[in-house]
Amino acid sequence: MSFTLKGLAASLALVAASVFTSGASAADKVVLQIDGNVVPFYAPLYAGVENGFFADQDIEVEFLYGGASDILTNIAAGNVDFGFPNGDAVVAAASNGLPIKVVHTTYQRGIGALLAKSESGIKTYADLKGKTVAVTSLGSPNYLQLQVGLAKAGLSVDDVKVEVVSSGAIVQTLQSDDVDAIIFSELRKYALEANGFDVTMILSNDFLPSFGNVLVTSAENLADNPDLVKRMTNAVSASYQWVIDGHIDDALKISMDKYTPTWVEQTAMLSTAFENTFVASVWQSDLTKEKGLGAADLDAWQNNIDILSEYDVISGGVKAADFVVDPSDIK
Repeated sequence: MSFTLKGLAASLALVAASVFTSGASAADKVVLQIDGNVVPFYAPLYAGVENGFFADQDIEVEFLYGGASDILTNIAAGNVDFGFPNGDAVVAAASNGLPIKVVHTTYQRGIGALLAKSESGIKTYADLKGKTVAVTSLGSPNYLQLQVGLAKAGLSVDDVKVEVVSSGAIVQTLQSDDVDAIIFSELRKYALEANGFDVTMILSNDFLPSFGNVLVTSAENLADNPDLVKRMTNAVSASYQWVIDGHIDDALKISMDKYTPTWVEQTAMLSTAFENTFVASVWQSDLTKEKGLGAADLDAWQNNIDILSEYDVISGGVKAADFVVDPSDIK
């Protein structure tokens, strides 16, 4: 039997390719549905993809976007693998029996806030009586915050006119005086001030201690794929830690270059917001310094549940331990 050098080379190449393929592990493809729209506030996640932090965990992630209530419905139904909704919406979903699990408490406190022009005279929730207030949806966390804030002031949603406005347009409705106040994110105060508006802000976290965006999956996914969930939490932590460790402007550049180019003129404002709010007190807490990013404070979660139950925003009965998991406990 003749055996040419050319044939030998081809055979060796085929064997080498076979060994390489069998030794490599294909990345797990996951869908992460994020609350809202494509905005630079999610720059750590975008930077995590571009810097390979998800790839380091053998994960290929696809970003989708939607409202918090839709995200949680999709998670429970298995339509998406992971979600990144606001914590208040998660509590509401859990109280309704959706089989969801918080696996990474990414935002250690809520960032919801009432924003109004100072000239409006609105300084407290009591001042909202008879006013027009915008929220992004009646299933949104900011609507829950509005309900509790009004209740603490002895009012209800019947005492105000509620307008539903998309997250992409809600700030503009305040700027143009189409509404008297908005319940949205405290981060938008920086944008309003940069545009020359003097703004009054009431932080929702002051009367409703809660959480901003958190990583969520289904109870079934956590039970069946704990290794994947653990690797996903590792990738999220690495992405946010990189930004915390002095890379705010680098993360924003990645976001502007590849994800949110229409925000480029607001980069300086965003850098200030990241430094003074996100890095200072949202992504980090005394607990994360002890247990790492994403750590779960079950007592704080339960306090949020109890307040929402007290004001009949949600039905009682659900316990934080039923749906909140500390990343360190995922094995």
